[in-house]
Amino acid sequence: MGTGREKPDFLATVDVDPNSPTYSEVIHRLPVPYIGDELHHSGWNACSSCHGDPSADRRFLILPSLVSGRIYVVDTKTNPKAPSLHKVVEPDDIVKKTGLAYPHTSHCLASGDVMVSCLGDKDGNAKGNGFLLLDSHFNVKGRWEKPGHSPSFGYDFWYQPRHKTMISSSWGAPAAFTKGFNLQHVADGLYGRHLFVYSWPDGELKQTMDLGNTGLIPLEVAISVQPLKVQNWILPEMPGLITDFLISLDDRFLYFVNWLHGDVRQYNIEYPKNPVLAGQVWVGGLVQKGSPIVAVTEDGQTWQSNVPEIQGRSLRGGPQMIQLSLDGKRLYVTNSLFSTWDRQFYPELMEKGSHMLQIDVDTEKGGLKINPNFFVDFGAEPDGPSLAHEMRYPGGDCTSDIWI
Repeated sequence: MGTGREKPDFLATVDVDPNSPTYSEVIHRLPVPYIGDELHHSGWNACSSCHGDPSADRRFLILPSLVSGRIYVVDTKTNPKAPSLHKVVEPDDIVKKTGLAYPHTSHCLASGDVMVSCLGDKDGNAKGNGFLLLDSHFNVKGRWEKPGHSPSFGYDFWYQPRHKTMISSSWGAPAAFTKGFNLQHVADGLYGRHLFVYSWPDGELKQTMDLGNTGLIPLEVAISVQPLKVQNWILPEMPGLITDFLISLDDRFLYFVNWLHGDVRQYNIEYPKNPVLAGQVWVGGLVQKGSPIVAVTEDGQTWQSNVPEIQGRSLRGGPQMIQLSLDGKRLYVTNSLFSTWDRQFYPELMEKGSHMLQIDVDTEKGGLKINPNFFVDFGAEPDGPSLAHEMRYPGGDCTSDIWI
């Protein structure tokens, strides 16, 4: 979607076993049956929320299509190396029963239902956003939140049942962000700057947290990243734009990416009130050497980041989505955010496609290092350069396959 080629989006299976002859290669592609979907985030039908339920089976991968509104359900168990399409939830059914459109984040619930954040109504208005519920057979069940308790903007969400709380974040009105980023849309109030706190599982909006002008577009929020003073860009200051973050299973490290700046960070959070930067690598961004954009220090000096080549290839775009292996030793990174934004901020991705990297993690002392042996080039796809977004790791022995 968004590349200018009339081809369907697809789910790629990548071999991440270093002992395999097909290591760092796409070993299977599952194209969806329609064109124009924009597959974005993904989630499971069952996860840790179903712990203790012997009937729960993490078999199906849920693939919401941000632009078309379809939701694909993929069977990853029958043949994990070659997933197959199980069901399609059509957008007309979702709109008819809930009024929701632009599905984004999917999470499983302990009840067996699947919950999906939807970012607007069918006309792209943010006011119509909310949370969709699918039952265990992936039929449209209704909305999750109570009537009158929808957030003003939608994006990602996560819940903590022990605290009976869910928090959701903000992006913007689909009618705005699907056209690319426009500063006037910010002035017009078409982008969010709030976090929303809900009671769980009741669906009652308890608190709206205004992050102010410095908190615009809080896609993923944990640690403040100072904007860079820059030259030759659309603004005098460039935000990092944190687009994804995760925490290691042992709760020791937090990882996040700055899509515009171009760095991946690792923080030690053993003392949550005092996170310490433990690792940082530059894997792209708008201020890398060779770019017309330069960063300016407080004393007026200019600088650009050093971004290495991997297997003789220049790294394109900026780090966007991350996925951590279960042992915490491998962090995988892709670099497509959303096709219209890719085209606007990193037009080279349209011509050369995106890629997937592996970053090796020091889980003892902290530290990050790009693995020179792993590079998946989506610019060499059979149907032309493609844009890699979300990843899902199936688990197992931590050296299995990964789905993109």
